[in-house]
Amino acid sequence: MLILTRLAKATNLFFICLLLTAASTVSAQNKKPKFKVIAFYTAQEDKAHISFVHEANPWFAKMATKYNFVYDSTKNWDNLNPEFLKNYQVVLFLDTRPDVPAQREAFEKYMKNGGAWMGFHFAAFALTPSKFNQDWDWYHNEFLGSGQYVSNIWRPSPAVMDIDNKFGATKHLPKTFHTAPNEWYRWEHDLRQNPDIRILASIDSASFPLGTGPKQSEIWHSGFYPAVWTNTKYRMIYMNMGHNDMDYEHKYDNTDKTLSYTFANEMESKMILDALMWLGGRD
Repeated sequence: MLILTRLAKATNLFFICLLLTAASTVSAQNKKPKFKVIAFYTAQEDKAHISFVHEANPWFAKMATKYNFVYDSTKNWDNLNPEFLKNYQVVLFLDTRPDVPAQREAFEKYMKNGGAWMGFHFAAFALTPSKFNQDWDWYHNEFLGSGQYVSNIWRPSPAVMDIDNKFGATKHLPKTFHTAPNEWYRWEHDLRQNPDIRILASIDSASFPLGTGPKQSEIWHSGFYPAVWTNTKYRMIYMNMGHNDMDYEHKYDNTDKTLSYTFANEMESKMILDALMWLGGRD
């Protein structure tokens, strides 16, 4: 009789635990996401940019599951319209910018109405004359503040970042850290002279010489180079990261081998995640 009583109690306890687990699972599934992210990308032509996009999409999706936000992505830039954007709190440009006037107008309106944005690497590129002319003054001169692209290092190289960790999006980062290899850009405008721009990360002098050439102009020996910044008039962050190192020596063999991964770098991925959570209104 005593054995049967204990067995009954154990059985009841098992079912109670089972019910609590099920309830917890249902609650987690029904939990409202903190915010919704939509990433726009092109993933064409430059293999290093394509590599970054193919790395970024699954990484952001994984972070969305872990930190309870929604991550969607699309190659359809026609979705950059008011009706579509109203469903999202954060927009990402993974590898380029919109070029259609209606898309540009919709994005500018979205940002001026309180939307949030994060852009990577080539999303800030503009050079006249080129396939990507500087023909969008609001975006390149006011919003980003950087103006046109001027030059870059080569080949993609890691750098030491000097971090402003007194800002909400970067306050959990160390003062310096080493990045993954990247093709770093130099810009037309000195962002330090723009009162609306706050530089969150710049290349530390410990990085020099930065780049390996072969052209001497592709090796930086001194200077100030911002890599991550925000425009305080908007809820935005631009990151110059987004160009993985590739097997360029065998590019004519049609190899797409990636030699470095941006999100494999622990501190770099933390910086990106912290910035995204800040943009979504969460530390």
